[in-house]
Amino acid sequence: MAKTYFTEDHEWLSVDGNVVTVGITDYAQEQLGDLVFVDLPEIGRKLTKGETAVVVESVKAASDVYAPLDGEITEVNGALSGDPALVNSAATGDGWLWKMKLADEGQLAGLLDEAGYKAHIG
Repeated sequence: MAKTYFTEDHEWLSVDGNVVTVGITDYAQEQLGDLVFVDLPEIGRKLTKGETAVVVESVKAASDVYAPLDGEITEVNGALSGDPALVNSAATGDGWLWKMKLADEGQLAGLLDEAGYKAHIG
């Protein structure tokens, strides 16, 4: 069963075994406004925690989305190329950004649960 985590940088992660699905939170998409472009990473790219993985552009600004964990990208959400606003309408569902293979399960310990994230955004 998948478990959901959050980062202080407003990413959500759904972890199912060693497969991690990553997106931005509903709070983050609200702050950004209407997304007009999502620059998705390449499949096979190895990410280091904290590294910029994706750039999302809204009518307000461009923002980096950071790798919440070390791992290798196994899939990207190709639907966002034609419809970046999917992140706005379904940030924590069909608007996911990428999937990655988890490299170090120990890094999950540094993430927030839903209550911790809600407290963080206050």
